[in-house]
Amino acid sequence: MDFNRSSGGGSNLHNNQLQTDESKPLLGEVSAPGPPDGSKMGAGLCRRALLHCNGMRYKLLQEGDIQVCVIRHPRTFLSKVLSSKFLRRLEPHHLTLTDKSLASATPTGYMENAISYSAIEDVQLLSWENAPKYCLQLTIPGGTILLQAANSYLRDQWFHSLQWKKKIYKYKKVLSNPSRWEVVLKEIRTLVDMALSSPLQDDSIHQAPLEIVSKLLSENTNLSTLEHENIIEAIAPLLENNHPPPDLCEFFCKHCRERPRSMVVIEVFTPVVQRILKHNMDFGKCPRLRLFTQEYILALNELNGGMEVVKKFIRSMHGPTGQCPHPRVLPNLVAVCLAAIYSCYEEFINSRDNSPSLKEIRNGCQQPCERKPLPLRLMRTNPDLVSQEVTSPIETRIKIVNSSEIHVDLERNNVVNQKLKGPTGGSESEPSLIDCLLVSPACSTMSIELSPQADRVLVCYVEILKMLSDYDDWRPSLASLLQPIPFPKEALAHEKFTKELKYVIQRFAEDPRQEVHSCLLSVRAGKDGWFQLYSPGGVACDDDGELFASMVRVCNNVHILMGSCYKTKKFLLSLAENKLGPCMLLALRGSQTMVEILCLMLEYNIIENNDTQLQIISTLESTEVGKRMYEQLCDRQRELKELQRKGGPTRLTLPSKSTDADLARLLSSGSFGNLENLSLAFTNVTSACAEQLIKLPSLKQLNLWSTQFGDAGLRLLSEHLTSLQVLNLCETPVTDAGLLTLSSMKSLCSLNMNSTKLSADTYEDLKAKLPNLKEVDVRYTEAW
Repeated sequence: MDFNRSSGGGSNLHNNQLQTDESKPLLGEVSAPGPPDGSKMGAGLCRRALLHCNGMRYKLLQEGDIQVCVIRHPRTFLSKVLSSKFLRRLEPHHLTLTDKSLASATPTGYMENAISYSAIEDVQLLSWENAPKYCLQLTIPGGTILLQAANSYLRDQWFHSLQWKKKIYKYKKVLSNPSRWEVVLKEIRTLVDMALSSPLQDDSIHQAPLEIVSKLLSENTNLSTLEHENIIEAIAPLLENNHPPPDLCEFFCKHCRERPRSMVVIEVFTPVVQRILKHNMDFGKCPRLRLFTQEYILALNELNGGMEVVKKFIRSMHGPTGQCPHPRVLPNLVAVCLAAIYSCYEEFINSRDNSPSLKEIRNGCQQPCERKPLPLRLMRTNPDLVSQEVTSPIETRIKIVNSSEIHVDLERNNVVNQKLKGPTGGSESEPSLIDCLLVSPACSTMSIELSPQADRVLVCYVEILKMLSDYDDWRPSLASLLQPIPFPKEALAHEKFTKELKYVIQRFAEDPRQEVHSCLLSVRAGKDGWFQLYSPGGVACDDDGELFASMVRVCNNVHILMGSCYKTKKFLLSLAENKLGPCMLLALRGSQTMVEILCLMLEYNIIENNDTQLQIISTLESTEVGKRMYEQLCDRQRELKELQRKGGPTRLTLPSKSTDADLARLLSSGSFGNLENLSLAFTNVTSACAEQLIKLPSLKQLNLWSTQFGDAGLRLLSEHLTSLQVLNLCETPVTDAGLLTLSSMKSLCSLNMNSTKLSADTYEDLKAKLPNLKEVDVRYTEAW
């Protein structure tokens, strides 16, 4: 099965059938390189072949200005005289080509009555000698209508448009009352051939036959499987470059469900679905296209190869290179996956209609529910990790038992009381997702049990999400699309789903790119992210915190994820308030990442309570890696005290070409507690030197002119050097992302941003948030 071929898969199918099925010559003729040989269309096909040779193409006319003359067949000598060419007159009309007739905008004279397409016996170009220029002849009962255009191109455009309208009208009538399906199938093939060989270029040229067939199928639902396949094969060439109409999508979905192993699914539907995924812009406007794509993928999963066939299809959509050339493929695939996963839990979602709303759940208004409670799974109890005791709403306590050596009790009375009682201030905001899962009266400790079919759908589409996360170029966009957690809470309470999705979250956590792993955090304050869901004690956590440690570590560099939070201290404070127990437990079990986290909390004075500090120190000293890192922390603290001891110079200028290592070596050589003015201009220092600069408590003036100091360094400075008054960032690679963090440095009175990537909006924001700012240099920036 080859998914990597071009979208002309339908033509290959017809070429093969041409050799094996003599009853279907027209399909073979469509794919053949030569002109079709049809006896019924005669001259029309000859003209079409000629037009294909000279390459003329026309826009389908819907209306236009043309000269009209009606000539009645002479029956008497007088009528013959009146119809002579010397007495003919042409009337100007603005004609409209409707679906049923040719009508004039001014129904007077020759065009007083509209001319039905069924009344037009023939349409041809005038070719006799001395005939009027650029004329068409429409043969009607009892006479002839002459249409004279302004030039030959307009004449031919009118000719092909009239022919098309007339034939489409005929096929609509013929196929609206089918009698013998052999005849119907032959007419469909002729209709498809006409659309493919028409010189008219318009979306409706291919859509009109598809809509006719779609209506035919919707009105005749008792067709056999063979008739289904014959019709699909007949219209296959039109589907190569056109989306199927909604009713036709419904028919295709039915075929995928009933005959997933049919060769039609592979040979005909594959290029159709590939085109949908590459070009569709909004499934919201055409949901049946999404449903058809969903059923097609499930049909592939039913083949002997199963998920291997699906993986091959996903690879064909991505392409052989490292970068997918079609930007719409990933969003469309994710939309299909999300809709399919939602459908698996639709029964449970619908059964909660009479259960309390999220606001009522938060406020503790547990209304009696007539329906059976949802079989949702709450947080799983693990005796090695968490033991929960709920005695009463007032005395709620979550006890984390980490080992026999150390017990850490996290008092959460206030937080849980708010969750159970509701806020006193009357806030109208919705509760967080985890809170709803914890306190919803509709939840029970039973696990969700999906039907076998729903389970197969769930496994298939979660596997697709796993495949998508394996592509490096797709991972940033996938992480962004999944950051808001676009799954129903029933899915997040389902153990099988969260366990399978864990692979995707792990891939995000392992990616070193900030735009990827930063999506593990919540979209905005007050909302839960994947970081909360998969942390110990979280709804989706099924391990001892390995994934949590991986999310924090991010490739063995704890500062990357914290840097992606843009506020290192803020991130550590959040961990200390909400996840201190799990962090200490994992550190106790030897997690180097958690040991680093605890050391940073001590180093930055995040923990104010002395007893908690002693517990952290005891935890660090209980393991070899913790003991070693705690000793290094003590050494750094002693060096820091020596560095900050009063004394040393008040002004210091580093030589040009100095590096981060040179600065660190210099600052470790003595006391710099009095240093107020530091110039690093024209040196080679980077953002890494910020870790040394934040150790200078008296620093008030800092010159970074023409260095490689960037946004990451600014974020660190803005947290620690809040008393800085003068900052020179001229000709540095800082951007709006880093400059915005300076708004917390309220003491700044002089700021040089000359020749940086400062925008006008950021400049206005800084001016509003820095009240003491008096001197600003924004030359050679967007704000200048």
